[in-house]
Amino acid sequence: MSTKHADAIVIGAGWAGSILAKELTEAGLSVIMLERGGERVTAVEGAYPSSIDELRGAIRKRLFQDLSQSTVTIRNTIDQTALPYRQLAAFLPGEGVGGAGLHWSGVHFRVAPDDLRLRSATIERYGEKFIPEGMNLQDYGVTYEELEPFFYKAEKVFGTSGVAYTVKGKKVGDGNVFAPDRDEDFPLPPMKDTFSAATFRTAAAQAGYHPYALPAANASRPYTNTYGCQMGPCNFCGYCSGYDCYLYSKASPNVNILPALRQDPRFSLISNAHVTRITLDSTRTKATGVTYLDTKTRKEISLSADLVILSAFQFHNVHLMLLSGIGKPYDPVSNTGTIGRNFVYQTITSSRVWLPPSRYTNQFVGAGGAGVAIDDFNSMNFDHGPLGFVGGSPVWVNQAGLKPIAAAVSTGGGGTPRWGSAYKGALIDSYRHSIGIDAHGSNMAYRDVYLDLDPTWKDAYGQPLLRMTFTWKDNDIRMNQYVVSKIEPIARAMGATKMNLVHLNQGEPFDTRRYQTTHLGGGAIMGTDPKTSALNRYLQSWDVSNLFVIGSNAFPQGMGYNPTGMVAALAYWAAYHIRTTYLKSPGPLVDA
Repeated sequence: MSTKHADAIVIGAGWAGSILAKELTEAGLSVIMLERGGERVTAVEGAYPSSIDELRGAIRKRLFQDLSQSTVTIRNTIDQTALPYRQLAAFLPGEGVGGAGLHWSGVHFRVAPDDLRLRSATIERYGEKFIPEGMNLQDYGVTYEELEPFFYKAEKVFGTSGVAYTVKGKKVGDGNVFAPDRDEDFPLPPMKDTFSAATFRTAAAQAGYHPYALPAANASRPYTNTYGCQMGPCNFCGYCSGYDCYLYSKASPNVNILPALRQDPRFSLISNAHVTRITLDSTRTKATGVTYLDTKTRKEISLSADLVILSAFQFHNVHLMLLSGIGKPYDPVSNTGTIGRNFVYQTITSSRVWLPPSRYTNQFVGAGGAGVAIDDFNSMNFDHGPLGFVGGSPVWVNQAGLKPIAAAVSTGGGGTPRWGSAYKGALIDSYRHSIGIDAHGSNMAYRDVYLDLDPTWKDAYGQPLLRMTFTWKDNDIRMNQYVVSKIEPIARAMGATKMNLVHLNQGEPFDTRRYQTTHLGGGAIMGTDPKTSALNRYLQSWDVSNLFVIGSNAFPQGMGYNPTGMVAALAYWAAYHIRTTYLKSPGPLVDA
């Protein structure tokens, strides 16, 4: 059943897809956006008070992917049989209009310049032999200076709150001393510190570190963005991650882009559209459109287009490229092929410290992006030479609001009983007087960590599931243990009566049962060599020139920061080059 033609088709209605759709309609193109999930309208589904129902949101996970229809299979090592991920726990991909951009917390970083050239920076400082055998370390092929205006463009759209350290080389505030220079300050001033964040800030400074306010896509005051979309000031209600914001304070595609985009007659959105493949011409070097299933009627529909933008969640992008036969699948034995290569995650661990009974942390208060961090052990900000590992980690207090059910299942630590009077006492003590401290670290890419099509398991539509082969490696475990050890002097400066410092352990495999982050990356990475990257520096497929693939799938390795700010900047970067160069002369933007 064939339908209409569009100048461009955008697959996925999250941040990346919304940005590309807005940019392409502004360029005069007709755009059809396809979203596998249903419609989501903040004014309806995000209305108070039903939007802040913890059971509906965090426990029953209404904004997340329906794993009964499609999921991934997971194994730790190549010699194991992968099994389907049936219960959302370790990571929480979104589904529906807004995607993961609707349920995210709002932490909105740029990028450390060295992270964009991590292989080169590591070799320059420590020599090539410093890189462990089997680590697929790689540069992005784009610099911070090139991306800087696109980071700011995204911040203006998101209504990002923060404070800079330097602007155009001049010190302007008490921001992150390790952050790269900016051309403009943040659109909004930083969020207020919670008591926990203020306590961490003082103690971190006493310990000799350099605390700063997290950049947050939570509005610190009323704001109207570039597209005329309005945001209200955050009231620290504590319902950000996993929820749509009833105050329109947390940036989301549904609040910050789609209201303007929906008014453009060149734009149309089709929800409940499960894309099964990107169609190619006989040469398999040009995309002709897409085929999707209407998930309500189960009818198969084909659309044609001159330009295809693949901008779904990270592993959905990789999955669809594999299903469509775009590029060469990665083979870990020969270390050849690019689709599925360099799959990465993050090494987050959450520790907790307890303050004296006279000091109340009020953990019900919170905002997803608000908090205080240190970057002293992130990226290349410290000497890795004597330590023998690549990568790093920010450390922060990001009190996003601890809800009652979450508090009941996460309290205690260090042998606390799970029931009875001792449990109740620990719950009260933890909820009133403790502070969570995260080490939110990078994860490097390895030869035997990758994505491919599962040979056994299929989704509800009869297509092979994506298989994830992943576990923690020695480099990342040692990095995490080192950074977590640096929390202890902060805890002591806080006056902690007890601390539970949590880190990864050698020999402990990746555990899908415990939430870590939804910050997956790689699998279809960008770079300068088509033998080791799926995309060129403009996120254009090396193999299919009218296909651009936008998302954290482009990251050659993981970074310590949350990925959304980088995804948004890359989306605007790619859109700029599509508009200024590609549309004038369609074809490869870089010679293979």
